[in-house]
Amino acid sequence: MHPILRPFLAHQGVVVLDGGLATELEARGETLDDPLWSAAVMLDRPERIGEVHRAYLVAGADCILTASYQASLEGLERRGLTTHEAESVLRRSVEIATAARDEFWAARPAENSRVHPLVAASVGPYGAFLADGSEYRGDYDLDVDALIEFHRRRLEVLVEAGPDLVACETIPSFTEARALVELLGAETGPPAWLSFSCRDGVALWDGTPLTRALEECEPADRIVAVGVNCTAPEHVASLLRAARSATDLPLVAYPNSGESWDPRAKRWLPGGSGGDALVDRCELWRDLGARLIGGCCRTGPAEIERLRARLLGGPSQVALPSGERSV
Repeated sequence: MHPILRPFLAHQGVVVLDGGLATELEARGETLDDPLWSAAVMLDRPERIGEVHRAYLVAGADCILTASYQASLEGLERRGLTTHEAESVLRRSVEIATAARDEFWAARPAENSRVHPLVAASVGPYGAFLADGSEYRGDYDLDVDALIEFHRRRLEVLVEAGPDLVACETIPSFTEARALVELLGAETGPPAWLSFSCRDGVALWDGTPLTRALEECEPADRIVAVGVNCTAPEHVASLLRAARSATDLPLVAYPNSGESWDPRAKRWLPGGSGGDALVDRCELWRDLGARLIGGCCRTGPAEIERLRARLLGGPSQVALPSGERSV
């Protein structure tokens, strides 16, 4: 077990992750019909990102993910930013999350028994840059070397900003997993987790069995946890069982609500199981080896608050920063 996870697992058995950043921004009135998605808010209204981070900390998240999932250098430059400006946006994503965490921690009650929360720099897949739903298909035609070059500088800039962790998330293809593992193995920096988006209870979106993808993660010392995210809740238990047979690393599970994303209409289609599925199944996921548990798209602070109460058996005992609404 990596030292960065040990205090949480020793104290409470799990690390509670946050939920969907874009989901809560939309709930607060932001319109995210933009190729940069939630990262677009950093350009004009970065304070809204900090508000959402604080809401998740108040709800009980032990780890918040930065607003950099869709903030690739290529995507920001396509918007018209210079390379220097694009790199500044990436750094700002870590700075905003770190400031929100530090403000929250400074305001906590003296009797609070929480472990000091973590900031994870989100690294989304190449498909997030394409903004066409490719992270739910994994069908982009790039080889390992091209994907390494796509991810390399963004990862370097995010690491320079000083996050506690790196979250390489929503990875839909074996080729991209190989690229990220090679890159993490070649570079120095904070520990990382790697989590995959899956089409069913067996395989990534490109058809690769999750067990095969996890075998690729083992050589990288920086990878301290592996698992699944932005996957329908009903598939998670099967995926965790398969993952436990393939790796001894702590497992990660932060599914979406089960709804499907329509990349043309830029909206979620009805039919998911909602936040109840997340909360109702989280204890099973913990029993199957998940040690980092939270939510992804279409989940919010209310679900994270309930999830923490279910996993830890009580309220989150958090401070409410001045001016922040209750969740």
